[in-house]
Amino acid sequence: MDVTHTPVLIERVVDLLAPALRRPGAVVVDATVGLGGHSLALLEAFPHVRLIGLDRDTRALEHSRLRLTGLGARVDLEHAVYDRLPDVLERLGVPAVDGILFDLGVSSMQLDLDERGFAYSRDAPLDMRMDQERGPTAADVLNTYDVNALTRVLRDYGEERFARRIAQAVVTQRQAAPFTTSARLVDLIRDAIPAAARRTGGNPAKRTFQALRIEVNAELEVLGRAVPAAFDALAVAGRIVVLSYHSLEDRLVKRALGPRAAPSVPPDMPIVPEDAQPTLRWLTRGAEAASEQEIEQNARAGSVRLRAAERTAAEPGRTQHPTGGVR
Repeated sequence: MDVTHTPVLIERVVDLLAPALRRPGAVVVDATVGLGGHSLALLEAFPHVRLIGLDRDTRALEHSRLRLTGLGARVDLEHAVYDRLPDVLERLGVPAVDGILFDLGVSSMQLDLDERGFAYSRDAPLDMRMDQERGPTAADVLNTYDVNALTRVLRDYGEERFARRIAQAVVTQRQAAPFTTSARLVDLIRDAIPAAARRTGGNPAKRTFQALRIEVNAELEVLGRAVPAAFDALAVAGRIVVLSYHSLEDRLVKRALGPRAAPSVPPDMPIVPEDAQPTLRWLTRGAEAASEQEIEQNARAGSVRLRAAERTAAEPGRTQHPTGGVR
């Protein structure tokens, strides 16, 4: 197992978090610590920072512990999904943090291990759980969801145009034998999609595998809770950086944070009261992509979209006006 994988946009992440992490006693959260690449870079760049790392994947945490050996006094690694961040901080006695990083999606290790079932390019068990200690597998979804439920998953989470055709084929074929491995599913998808559609857009199984992974891990539901909770945990002048890898994640992050960048008053109000001022300042202009040079060196950077923001004020217990500054 290669535990020295190349983290995506690592220099940009460090630069964006730097103003917050140079403060004495700074605490940074790596909400998706994975193999520890970003965490190690942050710990080396800021010798006095304390890092709290979360991951739902116990194998990833084992690798991170090995990678961060020697920095133990500055590191707390927690087996937790990132929407549990408030609970983790409360248990550790940390009232607020200075920086938070989310590196979303599937990790390099999860893709590389055949038994995890994330990769459609190799025949493997249809698992796709990021935490293999709990929850239904991708096979369970394929073998138990009805046509309508499976269509919804493929359409909403995979943005698959032929979701119903694929779902109907799955329900028909599972009557002969349940789905257990990825090769059979890949073949089914290829046969269910019109020939013209198979000739463009890469492997036609990509969207279905993304959809199943999101459903199995409840990724968008968790992210929808995690991003607002993470921002609430930031100290004033603290910073949050999010790396997304598909449009569903990126839109959710934008919608979760965007309203805080605008006053919480109607747009025609001539004077904005102090307690209605924005509490967030965007640090990026829209979503940033990786450079062509980085993409050449690290294929995973090809789909990344980075957004970053700074907390400018404490929340006054207000409600957000729906017209706030989403870009």
